[in-house]
Amino acid sequence: MSNLIPGNQKHLTQEDRVFIETSLDKAMPFKEIAKYLCKDPSTISKEVRKHRIKKERNDFNSPNRCIKKYTCGKTNVCNRTIACKKRCVNCAACNKRCDQFEEEICPNIIKAPYVCNSCPKKAQCRMEKFLYKAVPSHREYRSLLKESRVGINISEANLVAMDELVTPLVLKGQTPYMILEAHTELGCSAKTIYNYIEAGALSVKNIDLKRKVRYKLRKPPKGHVRDSGIYEGRTYKDFQTLLLEHPDTNVVEMDTVLGCEGSNKVFLTLYFRNSKLMLIYLLPDRKQESVKKVFDTLEKRLSTIGFNLAFPVILADRGVEFQNPDALETGIDGIIRTSIYFCDPLASWQKAGIEKNHEYIRYVLPKGSSFDRLSQWDATKLANHINSAARASLNGHHPYELALMLIGSVAIIAFNLREIPPDDINLTPALLK
Repeated sequence: MSNLIPGNQKHLTQEDRVFIETSLDKAMPFKEIAKYLCKDPSTISKEVRKHRIKKERNDFNSPNRCIKKYTCGKTNVCNRTIACKKRCVNCAACNKRCDQFEEEICPNIIKAPYVCNSCPKKAQCRMEKFLYKAVPSHREYRSLLKESRVGINISEANLVAMDELVTPLVLKGQTPYMILEAHTELGCSAKTIYNYIEAGALSVKNIDLKRKVRYKLRKPPKGHVRDSGIYEGRTYKDFQTLLLEHPDTNVVEMDTVLGCEGSNKVFLTLYFRNSKLMLIYLLPDRKQESVKKVFDTLEKRLSTIGFNLAFPVILADRGVEFQNPDALETGIDGIIRTSIYFCDPLASWQKAGIEKNHEYIRYVLPKGSSFDRLSQWDATKLANHINSAARASLNGHHPYELALMLIGSVAIIAFNLREIPPDDINLTPALLK
């Protein structure tokens, strides 16, 4: 670090990363960003390159990625027996067959700023893009920080020496505390030896310890969150901060609707605040894997970019089915597809829109109804009738009509939704009988 910058030698905070993101959006150079954060410019450069998010190239109607595609006049690069008269630049196979192929790469991602945040052509550009986002970058940093502290902090030679000393003594009935009192050269605590035994690093096992096999695993108190770290950067306060910075963000609220006691199947509901459109998906159980399967299916239908456009920000409660946000946020190809935030405990009013919209479900399936006899076809049928009902809050329009304008017909088709004529709408239990 430069001696001229009075830095504190500490890690970047989430506020620092938010400032970096907003500065990159304004095309501020690394030197100016570093001056404000009291960091070396190389620190900002490394941060951006390490945590930037890749967005794949859009090959729609333009499969050729060669930089020479506008000037090249080659034909029949494939050496077909019957020569092809079409120019090779109009064929996707040109990228693999041509020996003079050079991929078209934006210079902004090769040199500073290494990202496309401030590029005025970002929306129209079809080339591979990189973006820097503060919240996903901070989560990735926190995850890496935790992973770096997991494992055994001892060399292989020292571990072998410890094993040769500790294992025979434990087999003689001695406890780790007794061993350390007699062999202070080990230079660790009794808890460390217990951890090594638990991890299987030593030849001795838990069953060889006198008392440990008698103790049952402690159960967390009811309602206790096992890993509160998942809420860091995802709280309702963080969600409000995001909306202050980006007020036009399309927010989607997420929840589940349970059937009667003993019913295994549940409804996963997704509610678009801007149009009041609600999607309903029938899950076989209330597990995290079932929710992720729905997300993966939607991503395959919409593409990763399409999923991000439809579901940029999702607000959910702290139910057990949503307790693996990293898996839900990460797409099939490992690309971040959305950002998930959580309401405060016992604060369902923070996502009042979806709670209010659940009343329409209860018109057809009153409390105490079982969902086990239903299929996804029934869930989609129910969603179609609810979304086709006119609302006074929408000035007489219905959610389906508004969603066509705000979300787009491509997404509506991917959701398998259709409009129900006004006279055919049925919001009584007879709809699914």
